Amino acid sequence: MRGGRRGVVRKGKPSGAGAIAKAGNEYRSGDYEAAILTLGQATVDEDEYVDLAYLLGLSYARLGRFDEALLYLEQVVTQSVPDRRVDQCRMTLAYVYAVTGRAKLAEYELKKLLEADKKSPRVFSALGHASWKQGRLDDGIEWYAKALELEPENPTALNGYGYLLACADRDLQKALTCCRKALDADPGNPAYADSIGWTYLRLGMLAEAGRFLGQAAAELDDEEIREHLETYEKAVGSR
Repeated sequence: MRGGRRGVVRKGKPSGAGAIAKAGNEYRSGDYEAAILTLGQATVDEDEYVDLAYLLGLSYARLGRFDEALLYLEQVVTQSVPDRRVDQCRMTLAYVYAVTGRAKLAEYELKKLLEADKKSPRVFSALGHASWKQGRLDDGIEWYAKALELEPENPTALNGYGYLLACADRDLQKALTCCRKALDADPGNPAYADSIGWTYLRLGMLAEAGRFLGQAAAELDDEEIREHLETYEKAVGSR
């Protein structure tokens, strides 16, 4: 998709700076639809286009309009000199690819960040998730471990590390400790409730597993959570 067709934006006289500034304020205030509308009506000069694409890509991503987001975000990372803005677009691309089931492309963007020496718990955790989604469980565990080396109390890294340990049926007490810490940091997170419920299930602690898996399923309609709950119900039925 790199270097794809640009969106339909009128280009001509360099009169888009005001619109770009206005859209930036709208984006920062959370009014992503308004930012898109403002930019869609703008006339921009060639050297302003990347600024426009940057804001459009982020706004579409925030709204879950991922095909449109990819169109603009990919232009930013291919047409710009590496900077904080490009890093943000790469991270957003990785997120979009992850949630749309393209883990290999997510991994590509994340490794580009590592090549630029952009190491962070967020990048390492995202690599852990991308590796796991591609069936590389051990790699995923290693990436989450790297994230925890940088930030031992990071909830995302704790949850991911604990969950993958449980999936590997490895060091389940440590997995439980990590998942519990993550859930304590964010008690309302259904993904974290699912992780600790799954870990309890791997430990054979069915009462605790049922409580957390039921909580997760009630709060989030997710195929993986449903599968965990079905596994729990079968375990209870077999007793």
